[in-house]
Amino acid sequence: MPEVVVYLGDITELDVDAIVNAANTRLFMGGGVAGAIKRRGGEEIEKEAVSKGPIEIGQAVSTSAGKLKAKWVIHAPTMRTDFRTNEEYIRKATVAALREADRISARSIAFPALGTGIGGFPRDRSARIMVEEIKKYISGDTGIERVILADINREQVEEFRRAVKEIMEK
Repeated sequence: MPEVVVYLGDITELDVDAIVNAANTRLFMGGGVAGAIKRRGGEEIEKEAVSKGPIEIGQAVSTSAGKLKAKWVIHAPTMRTDFRTNEEYIRKATVAALREADRISARSIAFPALGTGIGGFPRDRSARIMVEEIKKYISGDTGIERVILADINREQVEEFRRAVKEIMEK
């Protein structure tokens, strides 16, 4: 089974095949993780993403990663432009990102916490939802070898650790 690890730090600094952007359906990159990706990787990431949108929740698209160490950025919407999210959207975005990673043959993928920024979704619930969906997905036929759950917020990292321990080790 692929490895699932938790990382405290900046997702934009990771040397992985793909990093996930918790996008909106129009694929504009504003603040939070999306803003960090755009600042560090370059505006060309947003331009490429917007050219592929809009997309629905449950879909994902990949773009180049600009100046990032990653090869791709996978844009998976967790909200529409009303900036509201929920459990269903987070589940769909997690699976869509994993499917897109397999489609582009990414062996390693890093996720930030989905829906917890502007979406305001509770950190603990987001972590559990994401880990449940990751476990289901990587238990099947996938080329993904490593999933990293990354955040700069210690509280979020602890929620990821707790969810991985409780869900992945069952």
